[in-house]
Amino acid sequence: MVSRRNFFIIFSLAGVGVVLLVVLLTGATALRGRGEPSTSWNKEAIKATYLASQLKETDKGHSTLTLSYDLENNTDSDYRLDDSRQVVIQSRLKSDGSLSQQEPLRLSYPVFLPAKQHARLAIEMTQPFAWPAEEDPAYVAKLREFVKQRLANVGEFVLFDQAGRAEIKLPGAWQQLQEAARASY
Repeated sequence: MVSRRNFFIIFSLAGVGVVLLVVLLTGATALRGRGEPSTSWNKEAIKATYLASQLKETDKGHSTLTLSYDLENNTDSDYRLDDSRQVVIQSRLKSDGSLSQQEPLRLSYPVFLPAKQHARLAIEMTQPFAWPAEEDPAYVAKLREFVKQRLANVGEFVLFDQAGRAEIKLPGAWQQLQEAARASY
């Protein structure tokens, strides 16, 4: 027969064993279930096509370059983009293909993109720039130079939607802009 003391020790050890087993199984399941979030970005869900650019005077010391794109939703789900911390826009540099956030970029407005449809997106870059007087003979040249400097080393812009794990390439059309500018001389 087992004494009460031995019974208590055996019961306590069994209880500790069960608790350890539950902790190990729960911890293993939690680690397996939680895991690392998917590290791959969906690059095919949304496609973008460059539409137009606009430069405007923001205030006496700043100007805003707005680049507009047509977005195509290739998925069966509606898609939303807003200017939150979940959306990051970076420049892909021509020089080495790396991503840069040297230029402050943001969405011009929130975008709702229904499944299998198109919508417009605009991004803005606001920089210090004293807008030249319209009577300045170099007026147009100064505006073009400002745009050229902002986009000199940019191959394209890339929008990362961290919540939806989507990567949207916003193609550069800078060569087309420069050719159009040269043709208008």
